[in-house]
Amino acid sequence: MMTDHPHVLLVMGSDTDLPVMQEAADILASFGVSYEMRISSAHRSPARTADLAANAADRGIKVIIAGAGMAAHLAGVVASKTILPVIGVPMPGGALNGVDALYSTVQMPAGIPVATMAIGKAGAKNAALFAIQIMSLSEPRLAEALRQHRAEMDNALEQRDFELQASQAV
Repeated sequence: MMTDHPHVLLVMGSDTDLPVMQEAADILASFGVSYEMRISSAHRSPARTADLAANAADRGIKVIIAGAGMAAHLAGVVASKTILPVIGVPMPGGALNGVDALYSTVQMPAGIPVATMAIGKAGAKNAALFAIQIMSLSEPRLAEALRQHRAEMDNALEQRDFELQASQAV
């Protein structure tokens, strides 16, 4: 749901991060939240990354989700250039299978906060849901959609339990 007026900026350090960040995009789209997806590296294209972050609010962005792997501190660099909420998604891979990315994202010095999610696809999904929660504070439509989403998760779990119990009946 990339539009001319996106509300969430999804930025990743490399195109290899796309399969993970697509999970966030899919969640945003399912809630009708517009987004823009970009590739920009904190280390290979620092000026471009700084510009994306610094100008995001002026373009109508409300929340930024930044995903990067290894020790590439994309979320921290982005957060240092904006006062918008920044959510970091550590990418799996590399010699430490994403633990280095997790540490570099979660260990922010005081004063420049970054919300940090789990490594990989679950983190990307939760980053999108957290962005929606943030925006729901001023958008009742999103608050109601989140309530409905939670109810659907609950109903699906109840149905799976019912099916399990039925399959075990003697």
